[in-house]
Amino acid sequence: MIAQVVFNLPLDRAFDYLVPPDWESLIQPGARVEAPFGRRRLVGYVVKTAARSAVKELRTLLRLIDRTPMLSAEQWKLARWMADYYGCSLGEALAGIVPTALRIREDMASDEPRLQRSAEEGPVLTTEQQRAFDALTAAATAKRVAAFLLHGVTGSGKTELYLRLIREVLRQGRSAICLVPEIMLTPQAIDRFRQRFGEEAAVWHSRLTRHLRALTWQRLARGQCRIVVGTRSAVFAPLSHLGLIVLDEEHDPSYKQDDAPRYHAREVAMARAREAGAVVLLGSATPSVESYYAAARKRLRLLELTTRVQGRAMPKVEIVDLRQELAHGRRNALLSLRLQRALERAVALQEHAILLLNRRGFARVAQCPSCGAVARCDACSVPLIYHATTQQLRCHYCSRSQPAPETCTACSRGYVRLKGSGTQRVESELHRLFPASAIARLDSDATKPKDSHRRLYDAIATRQVDLLVGTQMVAKGLDLPHVTLVGVVSADTALNLPDFRAGERTFELLTQVAGRAGRGDRPGRVIIQTFCPNHYAIQAASRHDYHAFYRAEINMRKRLQLPPFTQLVELTVQGGRRVRVEQAAQALADALRRRLSGRAMQVLGPAPHRLAVLRGTHRWHLVLKGKQVSPMLAAVRQALREGRRFHGLPVIVDVDPQ
Repeated sequence: MIAQVVFNLPLDRAFDYLVPPDWESLIQPGARVEAPFGRRRLVGYVVKTAARSAVKELRTLLRLIDRTPMLSAEQWKLARWMADYYGCSLGEALAGIVPTALRIREDMASDEPRLQRSAEEGPVLTTEQQRAFDALTAAATAKRVAAFLLHGVTGSGKTELYLRLIREVLRQGRSAICLVPEIMLTPQAIDRFRQRFGEEAAVWHSRLTRHLRALTWQRLARGQCRIVVGTRSAVFAPLSHLGLIVLDEEHDPSYKQDDAPRYHAREVAMARAREAGAVVLLGSATPSVESYYAAARKRLRLLELTTRVQGRAMPKVEIVDLRQELAHGRRNALLSLRLQRALERAVALQEHAILLLNRRGFARVAQCPSCGAVARCDACSVPLIYHATTQQLRCHYCSRSQPAPETCTACSRGYVRLKGSGTQRVESELHRLFPASAIARLDSDATKPKDSHRRLYDAIATRQVDLLVGTQMVAKGLDLPHVTLVGVVSADTALNLPDFRAGERTFELLTQVAGRAGRGDRPGRVIIQTFCPNHYAIQAASRHDYHAFYRAEINMRKRLQLPPFTQLVELTVQGGRRVRVEQAAQALADALRRRLSGRAMQVLGPAPHRLAVLRGTHRWHLVLKGKQVSPMLAAVRQALREGRRFHGLPVIVDVDPQ
């Protein structure tokens, strides 16, 4: 017997292997196997079996990992759709759905009975909530694919609608997935789900131990849990009778996978729903421009929640022009006088505050005042960031670190100064100004230790923290009724990125973090510090006016023919020698221009990648722009050699880059 096997490699074909005779009655398509591949031993996926092969000399499979196939018919279809749409191999798509490292044993299932669901029904719905719930329930009852966009202001009760709809889906004998964008959201989300549904709600995210990951997969596959709450990869949870997929904070860029398969959870959710006849619910206070445009074109059904629950007012937003602060001689101050006084008032009244600064570390860069040189990573093309806790300069891409030099390594004259500000520096300033207050920091450095995100969330939720400073993690859906003040230290960070979505990212971040204020009985106040007070994204955020932002943004996108009016495919050529990478990228662009000549598509570039050197590897990129992905990918497939290589160099294909 022959088994055709695909691997988690950029190879668009299956490989034939001999099946040991004693496996012939056991091996099935969908099972994982270990096989020799060159000098390596790799885990692959059996696509099908056959009686014979055209290959004369075959190697034999080494190990059968799964006696019961891990992949359902629905998952096979989903993997083939991913390979076709995202330009990855079938093996890469399968590895995204069922990780090769997942270890399932027949004896792993728990005999403990499931906790019964709670009788808690939740609060009475507002008129707007009830109207939205009725529409969603009707769609779920019809058991046909349907897609909704729930646009609700912060604090309008979107999560309560998710919970009610999931309960309705469970009553119909179906299952549900609820995706959240960040690990930090998971403890709070899980708490709310467990209060309502008991142990029927499982959690899925990247920080689960290997054993717990396997056990959770087993429980979901066997129907012992019918709800999964988790981050991006939970969209692949092996639930049968799927009735609902929720994407909370659907605008969040973390729903896009950085590595192969480079999928977007929103598009995968849509594909799963089409196959299962399920409802997809996208929820956000700041919907992505693409999703709102789809709703405007009736491809999604729009539901809106325009007011907060219990009649709570939206927080008052004030803009501080940092140019005026400079004019008054406050050049080195992190906090404007207005923000500092607002913090003093909050502390005096025993109220709580959040400060947002979208930079980790103590200072932004180490810069020489004599020659202007900035300390950079030797292996990457990015500045090193100073971290006060270790007194080291660290690269946030490859994690290399080194002591901060006293003198400039470029000119050997100037003493290096630490310029800019990061979360650690703001935290240090708060300790200086408010020594008696409990201060905490929430960023990826602070949440690296195991269970740190749970401990930190519990401390914040139980009011053990007076002042919280953090990166964009503090804007991600935290529901803290005792927070009355939010300060944005610098609203301009995202605006300065070389990204056409910079305005959208800024509006989202400001609106989301502003929504953390005034969710309890006391009114909220938001202070935004910026050098660009008249920017349309900042002005719209200050008025809580999504529609004004959307109108300005969609007009710009239409004028420049950017998504959602077109689709993009980014190709990144990488290698060890800069000149060779540049030449290969130029040759690839020329080849694609010839193939796409006369068609309504553009090839932009090539140009140095925004991270021109990463971990010692040089990178150049080009972008294809057109109305549809499939003809662009067809041209790419024709141009590239096996293994997605061009002129011997690997090429990364990223559909709908974020």
